[in-house]
Amino acid sequence: MNVLLVEDEQKIADFICEGLRAKNFDVTHCADGIQGYQAASNNTYDVIILDIMLPGRNGLDILRSLRQQGVDTPIILLTARNELGDRVQGLGMGADDYLAKPFYVEELHARIQALLRRHGGTQQHVVEVGALQLDCINRSLNCQGQSVELTSREFSLLEHLMRSPNQVLTRGQLLEHVWGYDFDPCTNVVDVCIKRIRSKMASLEKAGKMVGAIESVRGTGYRLSIR
Repeated sequence: MNVLLVEDEQKIADFICEGLRAKNFDVTHCADGIQGYQAASNNTYDVIILDIMLPGRNGLDILRSLRQQGVDTPIILLTARNELGDRVQGLGMGADDYLAKPFYVEELHARIQALLRRHGGTQQHVVEVGALQLDCINRSLNCQGQSVELTSREFSLLEHLMRSPNQVLTRGQLLEHVWGYDFDPCTNVVDVCIKRIRSKMASLEKAGKMVGAIESVRGTGYRLSIR
């Protein structure tokens, strides 16, 4: 499950990220409305969790713009208990559900599952980029009949790259998304994981099947380039 969380209160964001990741969700967190809108516009998510009161750009404005663009991703609004007017307005603008603070992460998880049932029953089990197929159930990379298995970290990192093809992702972004902690310039866990993924992709390429590659962007990070 690939979730976008747009929430500026760090304690609440940490609480949600920790709770959903414990349930094997991949969570991308944005702390302001501008970054949140850019992430929602440029990437694919199964669910968007959107706070209404945000710096830079408020949640209702983001909701309106996404729906006007034709983005139909399920959206859950996070509101304060006394924001009845905002909840009504948000539902009228196309939000799928709302949750009033404070709440238990178990309730948020249940609401996400209910939304997915109403929007087709299950999550998107296969992420496709060109001829590459990432199987979210078997955690394998497939290409024209060939397949390689991935570890949990390898899968999460490659999925993040495949959901943003040809887009440069920094090491800090990959660390936060896959490992869940802030960027440490001394760590090389991202590079080591990328090396393992490349080795597995190379086994497909030897069979003449590969059509993409993970490219290093010097001083920045990595991107999945489709050939």
